[in-house]
Amino acid sequence: MTPKRVVVTGIGTINPLGYNVAEFFSNLDKGVSGATLIDRFDASLFKTRFACQIPDYNPDKFQDALDKKESRKTDFFTHFAMIAADEAMKDSGLDLETIDLKRAGVVVGSGVGGICTLENELMDFTGGQQPRFSPFLIPKFIINIASGQLAIKYGFRGPNFGVSSACATSAHAISTACTEIMLGRADVMLTGGSEAPIGVSAIGGFNSAHALSTNNEEYRTASRPFDKTRDGFVIGEGAAVLIVEEYQHAVNRGARIYAEIAGCGMTCDAYHITAPLPDGTGASDAMEQALRSAGLQPSDVDYINVHGTSTSLGDIAELNAIKSLFEDTAYKLNISSTKSMTGHLLGAAGAVEALACLHAIRDGVVPPTINFKVEDENIDYRLNLTLNEKQNRDVRVAMSNNFGFGGQNASLIFKSIR
Repeated sequence: MTPKRVVVTGIGTINPLGYNVAEFFSNLDKGVSGATLIDRFDASLFKTRFACQIPDYNPDKFQDALDKKESRKTDFFTHFAMIAADEAMKDSGLDLETIDLKRAGVVVGSGVGGICTLENELMDFTGGQQPRFSPFLIPKFIINIASGQLAIKYGFRGPNFGVSSACATSAHAISTACTEIMLGRADVMLTGGSEAPIGVSAIGGFNSAHALSTNNEEYRTASRPFDKTRDGFVIGEGAAVLIVEEYQHAVNRGARIYAEIAGCGMTCDAYHITAPLPDGTGASDAMEQALRSAGLQPSDVDYINVHGTSTSLGDIAELNAIKSLFEDTAYKLNISSTKSMTGHLLGAAGAVEALACLHAIRDGVVPPTINFKVEDENIDYRLNLTLNEKQNRDVRVAMSNNFGFGGQNASLIFKSIR
């Protein structure tokens, strides 16, 4: 059976750089940092006191996406998924009256789900109160509930589940959604990732793991991939949703197409719970698999949106992987880490960064890696890391990489259909 082609026909987001896609793309191009001091809880006793938060988030601002009564029964990670999906559905122009809802599904992932809901309820209990838990506790924090809520809202009766693979989550979700269409089991899938981790357990846990930046004095520029002074990632929150659709289905209804999702690669390092393989072979295997599934060569790629978390080991391993796979062509493409601006959205990172790739293809703009000042002797700066300023380029093929704790690797390839 010849796999069916999959295209992107709608996109939506809410993240530290914007309440919608237009704001997000504009701030990407400007090189805006989303880092702020944490205001969700008292972080004064923590090693890290900053994060990339959605500014002034108030669910009442999004009444088209969120029913006011229902919003109180759902965690922020579900809020963000609903807001991003509302924009993506409107953008796609899908008519729910004319599509086959049995062939429309949802795969939206999250790394930690409603972790803040869970921690708040447990902190209330351990604070000496009676063991009275909300009847909505379980459906508020389970990871698959975002997909379930979206299916209920839109009536999608096809494949529906959540995906969780740490920081590779939403790249895996997108790949899985594409597979459902490629195999002919669905015509339309709503997919992506959502995360709302800014609470005491995530900050405390990542601090204990020495994963977060502790540069509280320079928090606005603390996410600095490829810089010698990087000291860990900056945690972020938000969501991005893509409407992916079988190509002919999209053409038949006259949909606007952003790009084709031409290839997906998924591998595992099988090495360490948090550290990547130093030579980056797990990452290069995922990229090679994605290229092979797309029927492309390394020389076809114009831009790679790297995982680029601003950690000492991860940045070097990923660039090693790119140089190993792409060889001389590695010096001809653009590379950038948009986590320098958005922070690391954990399970939502892959979906947010997929939008950055679509922006590069549609608008001919490669977003920058900001906050770079000091060269690291372990990094090859002959590579075009798109440092500090955006670059204009005709991007026909863009790759997005995401790697997660546990050694999971995912690579997606987006291809212009011009």
